[in-house]
Amino acid sequence: MNDSFSFHPGERSAQERAGESAIAMRNRAIVANSVVAGARPFIAQQFMVIVGNVDASGKVWASVLYGQPGFAKTLDGRSIHLTLAAQARDPMDPIWSGVAPRCNDLAMLFIELGTRRRYRVNGTVLRVDDEGIEMAVHEAFPNCPKYIQRRELRGFADVAAAPQAASGRVLRGSVRDVVDAADTLFIASQHAEHGADVSHRGGDAGFVRVVDEATLRIPDFVGNSLFNTLGNLGVDPRAGLAIPDFAGGRLLQLTGRASVRWDGPDAANETGGTGRFLEFHVDRWVLRDAMPRAEWEYLDASPFNPHSSAP
Repeated sequence: MNDSFSFHPGERSAQERAGESAIAMRNRAIVANSVVAGARPFIAQQFMVIVGNVDASGKVWASVLYGQPGFAKTLDGRSIHLTLAAQARDPMDPIWSGVAPRCNDLAMLFIELGTRRRYRVNGTVLRVDDEGIEMAVHEAFPNCPKYIQRRELRGFADVAAAPQAASGRVLRGSVRDVVDAADTLFIASQHAEHGADVSHRGGDAGFVRVVDEATLRIPDFVGNSLFNTLGNLGVDPRAGLAIPDFAGGRLLQLTGRASVRWDGPDAANETGGTGRFLEFHVDRWVLRDAMPRAEWEYLDASPFNPHSSAP
């Protein structure tokens, strides 16, 4: 355990509101200030890392970065290095304007969809050069396998041919189609002192609802009781979403502001009994080719997904 780790006021408030403060205090033992030895080989095996940060204009974004296994590694657990050549970085990915040394927070989530394993690492950018990124680790901890839909990667290429991108502010057309089909998303948030964080959300296809052309509603299921995301949003509403389009090889990235709706009516069991929803208000979205010729095979849904009766 990281003896210096403590929950910030937003996290404590969310834990108390949910009645899970005692569980959170027990579970804080999983949080370390370095990557534990057993997790280091897992990180080195991954070809995908989810990242979250704040861009140069103050907007929060989440993204997905790819490389051949071994592109991410940590030798001593104190820092993580991503080998990602400058020419391989997509200039249309808004995440890059927030990657700068010494002064920028960065969050990473290593997730293996086929085994439902995941490991979160938060820290600060130490170095950025033509070869890659190095991040100092401040917090590192595992997450449970709940709500992850299993997929296996059957094919992968380093570079997409003639990548395309579009951007906008309203949820229409192909952008709405990606949202409606989603069973997986990643959400980035930020705290001024505790830094950036990025986490996974999943459910049956359609678990994310389009309220209107600028608003999404996301159910919040039972988790590890730490309330990192909801705690951050209680203090700073800025947030970013990344929604993979596994079939089309695209990534939908959205930035905006999120609020938590506590103890709401849930007759259709969308939240699995928590009564909690996130409402995400879109400031801007980017839809781009981001999974270079990746061929995914869907295996099965998480057995923990609440089954909603909502239309």
